[in-house]
Amino acid sequence: MVTAALPIVFLTGHAGSLALAGRGQTAGSFAWLIAAPVLAGLACLWRTRRDGPEGWLPLGAAMLFWAGGMASTMVATLFFDIVREDQLSMLLYVLYGVPLIFALASPEDEKWSVRLVDGLLAAALGYLYYIHVTALIAAAATPQKTLQALQIMFDIENLYIALFAIIRFSARNRGRAEFFRAIAVYAVVYLFSAAYINHFEAEGTYGRWPDLLIDLPFVLLAWHALGAGYRLGLGEAPNAPARARIVRAGGPLLIPASLLTVSVLLVSRDPVMAITGCVIASLGYGLRTMLVQIRNFEEQDELTRLSHVDGLTGIANRRRFDEVLVREWARRRQTTGQLALLMIDIDHFKQLNDRFGHAVGDDRLRCVAAVLAGCARREADLVARYGGEEFAAILSGIEPQDAIAIAERMRTSVEALCLTSGAGSGVVTVSIGLACAQALDTDMAAFVTAADAALYEAKRSGRNRVSRRTATLLRAVEAPAASNDGRAA
Repeated sequence: MVTAALPIVFLTGHAGSLALAGRGQTAGSFAWLIAAPVLAGLACLWRTRRDGPEGWLPLGAAMLFWAGGMASTMVATLFFDIVREDQLSMLLYVLYGVPLIFALASPEDEKWSVRLVDGLLAAALGYLYYIHVTALIAAAATPQKTLQALQIMFDIENLYIALFAIIRFSARNRGRAEFFRAIAVYAVVYLFSAAYINHFEAEGTYGRWPDLLIDLPFVLLAWHALGAGYRLGLGEAPNAPARARIVRAGGPLLIPASLLTVSVLLVSRDPVMAITGCVIASLGYGLRTMLVQIRNFEEQDELTRLSHVDGLTGIANRRRFDEVLVREWARRRQTTGQLALLMIDIDHFKQLNDRFGHAVGDDRLRCVAAVLAGCARREADLVARYGGEEFAAILSGIEPQDAIAIAERMRTSVEALCLTSGAGSGVVTVSIGLACAQALDTDMAAFVTAADAALYEAKRSGRNRVSRRTATLLRAVEAPAASNDGRAA
């Protein structure tokens, strides 16, 4: 209830101050005008304790920049009799938009290097704004022309922020919905409040009723940041994933676009800085794009790797096995030796799962996979999880006796682990079926069938052994040459 009443209480207090202050109403109104953004900034900083610094921290910094600008205006007005904002206050008002643009344009899940580029571009944007403000104040022939130029600049900045805040809110996800609604409501209200004050009350002084309109966006932001009931029920936007992809792709353009806009405004006053701004915007966005592309390539490589890895055991999966088998089958003519295929099955695995549970069964699978992979030490060899408790190994360019030796090493290494089993000898063992293919063999399916048959033969023969099966019809046999009398030689 206290939070919900905050905007009403604050605005009522400011209105009462204007009504009762008399001659001191200007100084009193300045106090409220400074307190409003300070309250909003502190509320945003407080919100970082719950949601983290992402978004809320730069938003709070922006509010404090604005409060600093109003404090500078108060000092210039009350103590130096300057009726317009001085150069320092103008700078602070302009800088207030930089962290806002950064919070809206820089995706929170980007790598730190990409966000560093976004931060440097935002800093360059702030510096160009400073140059532009200085040029306007120094070069304008009359205060009226200075005011009009500043009004246009602030309108453009506020419009950029409001439009992009609305876009980000429309593409919100559930976790960031509260922040983007808070900044969208604030940015839209601030856009219209600032436009009215700048264009219709620019000739007036502080300490009048329009000052309440200046308070409005700040107290609304504080209301959202402190957790008003209005936020309840806020969910993900319709079609949020599709919109989020579009915003993620186009969002980073906001900072370079703002840089280019300010650079265009600077052309007539400072061509060198205008060109510099365009170069910074182009190179900065190019560097950012390159870093994002590198990240995308890394993620693509990682996804490719993960698509070939069995999630439980960490060795190659069935998909990777099928790809390597097709590749090695096709390149047998280019290698010496034969292609060997080992089909490996853990003995009595069902009884192990039934007795000890699936957690122990999974642990046994991981241990066996690590041992099998360690026995196949050549770079060209592949050990994969074929399915369930079954593994497979592809050994290319190897002689049959060497393949048998590796298979036997796998069998004895698993047995030497002395892992408790559910049946049989009392320890985990494996049965291995082996098949070899030479360069002239043509039927890959028969090759796999031969290895499977050898595995089943090992199991029928008592398990915990290696069996080799010679596949039939693996080789395409050429017709023999005919003799002179028409009979085969």
